[in-house]
Amino acid sequence: MARCLALVALLVLGLAAAASAADAPFVVAHKKISLSRPKPGVERVAVSLDLYNQGSATAYDVSINDDSWPTEVFELVTGEKSKTLERLDPGATASHTYVLETKTQGRFQGSPAIITYRVPTKTALQEAYSTPIFPLDILAERPPEKKFEWAKRLVMKYGSLVSVVSFVGLFIYLVASPSKSSSKASKKRR
Repeated sequence: MARCLALVALLVLGLAAAASAADAPFVVAHKKISLSRPKPGVERVAVSLDLYNQGSATAYDVSINDDSWPTEVFELVTGEKSKTLERLDPGATASHTYVLETKTQGRFQGSPAIITYRVPTKTALQEAYSTPIFPLDILAERPPEKKFEWAKRLVMKYGSLVSVVSFVGLFIYLVASPSKSSSKASKKRR
């Protein structure tokens, strides 16, 4: 009997903890990078951070900090590496972008951005991390695009559709056109 009461008490405590955790913000952050070369010897890195509040409560004092880019290598062109939002409501999204520029060739591995936010029911700040990025080859030699690469992509994209339409058209032509043997037979009957 005591064991059963202890199990029920543990179950009730677990459900209460789950109910309180369900009424909390859950911030998901996605970090995206795009590279471009505005001129030879210079590479621009456009960084975009997308935040999503997947929880059922509002996150307050949301702070985005992305200090993974060394200042000796990357120069800030537009925007800021950090941003603060007053609140992020449940189901809401927010974006933050900035552009960096570098003239140093090499491989760079960035770390995730750190997002901190406040939950009204807890005293400690909550922390979330963005998705990591793949290693970047800055100013790496890229092979030129092949001459008929566009044709290859076109065939890969629409090749099966063209073949199906061709087979259907051939079938309709064969069924709809009169055969030569049947026209000779109809002349003999006359």
